[in-house]
Amino acid sequence: MLTVDFKKVRVIPGSRILDAGCGTGRHACEAFRRQNVTVAGIDMKWDDLVQTNNCLSVREKETDGKWVVAQANIMKMPFADGFFDVVICSEVLEHIVDDKAAISELMRVLKPGGDLIVTVPRYWPERICWTISDAYHNEPGGHVRIYRKKGLRKLLEDNGGSCRHIEYRHGLHSPYWWLRCVVGHKNETFFLVRAYRKFLEWDIIKHPPLIRRIERMLNPLMGKSIVFYITKQWS
Repeated sequence: MLTVDFKKVRVIPGSRILDAGCGTGRHACEAFRRQNVTVAGIDMKWDDLVQTNNCLSVREKETDGKWVVAQANIMKMPFADGFFDVVICSEVLEHIVDDKAAISELMRVLKPGGDLIVTVPRYWPERICWTISDAYHNEPGGHVRIYRKKGLRKLLEDNGGSCRHIEYRHGLHSPYWWLRCVVGHKNETFFLVRAYRKFLEWDIIKHPPLIRRIERMLNPLMGKSIVFYITKQWS
């Protein structure tokens, strides 16, 4: 399930792309489908990096690009200033206590004129989850804050970014997480949770046109994620 719309990302042959906090590699692997690009994925979780590694290994048969995955901290990344043309940070900042330092580091490794794409949970769907369930966010590695659109936009622009587009994604996923918060956010055996999950998995695999149209209509109203498309300004 992609949160970033790559049609809105400026990728050309030779681009260097970083997926910071790549998880299991959904965005890194999608980026690697572009021809003649270099993709780097970093994360702190070794098991997730193994999955990213496996995905990229399969994809390298389909493209002429290069890739690397590494266990690294987003707060202190092992890359030179301005090394990347595109930096993606999806559903990561809400987990980080010092998000200002993290944003500064993301901007540091991005070249002037390059694209930074940041996604976080949207304010009001996330607020409902927090209201229903303390356990949803009150656990090691959980969400430490809920972002408001204006607040995060200001943080990004204060660190040298220019916001060129904002959109909402995953309108069908908000009710799924509200349901999970009601029955226990780790309870995946409840019959309604299992049924909803199967529906979402079917939608991701099949992309039925009618469901895609419905979600596009729902996204502005109840999209689970907000996506910022930022351009790093020239200093």
